[in-house]
Amino acid sequence: MKTLMKAAQITKYSKDIHVQVNDIPIPEIDENQVLVKVKAAAVNPLEMLIITGSVKLIQDYEFPLTLGNELTGIIEKVGKSVTEFQVGEDIYTRLPSKRIGAFAEYAAIDATAIAPMPKNLSYVEAAAAPLAGLTAYQGLHEELEAKPGKSVFIPGGSGSFGQMAVPVAKEMGLNVIVSGNSEARERTLEMGADQYLIYKTENYVDLLSNVDYVIDTLGPKEFDNELSIIKPGGKLLSLRTGPNKLFGKKRDFPFWKQKLFSIAGAKYDHKAKKHNVEYHFMFVRSDGAQLKKVTKIIEENNIVPPIHPALFSIDNINEALELVANGRPRGKVIINF
Repeated sequence: MKTLMKAAQITKYSKDIHVQVNDIPIPEIDENQVLVKVKAAAVNPLEMLIITGSVKLIQDYEFPLTLGNELTGIIEKVGKSVTEFQVGEDIYTRLPSKRIGAFAEYAAIDATAIAPMPKNLSYVEAAAAPLAGLTAYQGLHEELEAKPGKSVFIPGGSGSFGQMAVPVAKEMGLNVIVSGNSEARERTLEMGADQYLIYKTENYVDLLSNVDYVIDTLGPKEFDNELSIIKPGGKLLSLRTGPNKLFGKKRDFPFWKQKLFSIAGAKYDHKAKKHNVEYHFMFVRSDGAQLKKVTKIIEENNIVPPIHPALFSIDNINEALELVANGRPRGKVIINF
């Protein structure tokens, strides 16, 4: 077995979205880890936040840092305490945020962070699923603690997140409303959405009111609009707008960090309070047990994440990052090994 592998790395935080492809040693595994030969890895907007240091308060890294948060691959070695997985198995994962590194030919991964890959998906397709799947699962179950019979609205839900969130929400007995582009309308309704608004012609602010939960995928500019349609006592969960006091408390950060999050999110908390709405922000974590549930939802609903038609090799990773940062990808952008 060759002892070196290619890995896409950064050596410092920088406004310049650029990585170097280096030859580094294949990682050793400890007794609780598996060594995975990476088949495909997805490029997410999260990569840009990590490169620029925008999330360093939530998760700070040591350098050189191998980037990449989600992958599919084949298990090559199993640590001696790992009983659930065997060599040769196809797995997928959202890597633990402390130990990312999907943009490499091999990854050493804690066995509690992986799950068997959905049988209906290829390596490339499945690489686009863990982050969106776990975000949907954790968002609805843990952050919103959504109750059956309540309504949830997902603005900008025509992408890979909405595709996962709709079946998770339906399984929980929610009434699901999505807004997005016209192309995704049929597909989203087929997956069980109760109502679909085409954002170019139907403005949700005029059409919706008294919604129990909103999951925001669009960021701060929609914050006021989203608040305006939530019923008093409802919840707004943002994947984009930014951390607040509640986030700091829930994640058990040290006091000084909680204070900073509290200050950073104060204006959002203040606006939400005026509407009698609880504002939540989340940062998805790895969880193999939950990912197994996501696998089941993917297989039962035959979910196939939309993939950008051009695949990239690790040597062209800077083009892939550029496309995600500034282009208009037509689905998840994938590094194919």
